[in-house]
Amino acid sequence: QVHLVESGGGLVQAGVSLRLSCAASGSICSINVMGWYRQYPGRQRELVAAITRGCRNTNYADSVKGRFTISRDNAENTVSLQMDRLKPEDTAVYHCHVETIWPIRTASGMESEFWGQGTQVTVSS
Repeated sequence: QVHLVESGGGLVQAGVSLRLSCAASGSICSINVMGWYRQYPGRQRELVAAITRGCRNTNYADSVKGRFTISRDNAENTVSLQMDRLKPEDTAVYHCHVETIWPIRTASGMESEFWGQGTQVTVSS
């Protein structure tokens, strides 16, 4: 099991910055890709940004390129999302997400993806 806890969400005005953090615990040695997804009401989660284990590769949604920066600290088992120049359309629930190198046995079976509970980000215009 990999347990993820997000922090850093809140209500801000457009144009300012916000930083989200996610701390992982449990089967941390199995973590490969770490990332952030966001979910708008009534819609499926969409990828915001992801970063590989060695921090060599990152992937961003087109809508956040140049404004958001993902980083991870493998020693601390954390992944962060620096969000600059926020826009009202960034308003959503942001979820931390990890993919593991191999499936992990959980109470519900073998899993290779884990999610945090989510943190609300609201950007007012």
